[in-house]
Amino acid sequence: MFIQPKNVGWIEVVCGSMFSGKTEELIRRVRRANYAKQVVQVFKPKIDDRYDAEAVVSHNREKVPSIPVASVAEMRANLNPHVEVVGIDEVQFFDADVVDFCEELADHGVRVIVAGLDLDYLGEPFGPIPRLLCVAETVTKLLAICVRCGNPAHYSFRIATDPQQVLVGSDEQYEAICRRCYRVSSD
Repeated sequence: MFIQPKNVGWIEVVCGSMFSGKTEELIRRVRRANYAKQVVQVFKPKIDDRYDAEAVVSHNREKVPSIPVASVAEMRANLNPHVEVVGIDEVQFFDADVVDFCEELADHGVRVIVAGLDLDYLGEPFGPIPRLLCVAETVTKLLAICVRCGNPAHYSFRIATDPQQVLVGSDEQYEAICRRCYRVSSD
């Protein structure tokens, strides 16, 4: 059971593989805060323009308006001084400064909800996620369904041949697969 904090900030991390529902969960939480008449701001990395340049959009096309930014400094510059809830999608694409930013917000009474990949396509911890997992009050790890065997999946297997770590894409570049299928595919 989760006891909702009152009059205090905190950090929530929603993580998992591609196609596990991270962005859907972020959108759900943000919408609930909107229903509660809280002042909400949502940020996303400018490089993620897959479905909409100015909205966080899930793979099933649910969306909420967002502010696209290239850096944590841009988030700071666009921050509403009266904000009560901040959402950050695709947090793995930001540098380590995002952790300090989230902690500062939480220390000032803001609820911070971040969503991102915990592992990159090589199965390695991705960007600032490991530190965020350590400082968060709550962590929700979501699993996808393995497209090969139907088991729970927590790997984002890259089917595209591009070797760069950051490759924004969808099912044309990635598939969610389970541990066994990932090990077979990586050999």
